Amino acid sequence: MTNHDITRNAPASGADRQHLIACEYCDAVYQRTGLAEGERAQCRRCGGTLYRESTRAYQRLLPLVVTALILFLVSNIFPIVEMDLKGIRTQTTLWGAVQALYADRDMALVAPLVFATTILLPLAEMLMMLHLLVPMARRRLPAGFEYVVRYIRRTRPWGMIEVYLLGVVVTLVKLSSIADILPGQALWSFSALVIVLAVMLSFDPRDLWQYREPLR
Repeated sequence: MTNHDITRNAPASGADRQHLIACEYCDAVYQRTGLAEGERAQCRRCGGTLYRESTRAYQRLLPLVVTALILFLVSNIFPIVEMDLKGIRTQTTLWGAVQALYADRDMALVAPLVFATTILLPLAEMLMMLHLLVPMARRRLPAGFEYVVRYIRRTRPWGMIEVYLLGVVVTLVKLSSIADILPGQALWSFSALVIVLAVMLSFDPRDLWQYREPLR
């Protein structure tokens, strides 16, 4: 991958503003320019990556979002794990885990946080991406394009499905010494979901701006 330095520009007004990009590390403002395949633009001040050439990633994004939504649905319908303790079998889903936390007085405040970071915000981002990508695949500009892209960037850091999955795995390892643990279908779909989301989240939603003008 080659680097591509771009010239720093003063903020413009009107239609030219959509071609500006700010470095998220030092806030320097640049004029967005076209990149060749495999290139990335770097900030001349701090060396941080501004954006990459993302044509291939953009083309793969819609199938990834659809796959993530299917895996997310499976992960929330089927049980994550089934536990057999002295002949007593119990199983739980992700929503069941949130309800159990809420029922515990000491963990009642944690339940909304778990719900928001593992269900609400990841689902909201996938639906917002779908709202953008389906019309764009039909060569149409999505409604509220600018606001949706901004909301995706603001909510993305709060999605923590991978942290929840890690916590589940650690808990299962600790419980395996006192009970028989049977992984549920949702545990496997959750693992696949984390991988798909990692690929999907590697795409910066700011890169969608370069596809906005041809659609107008």
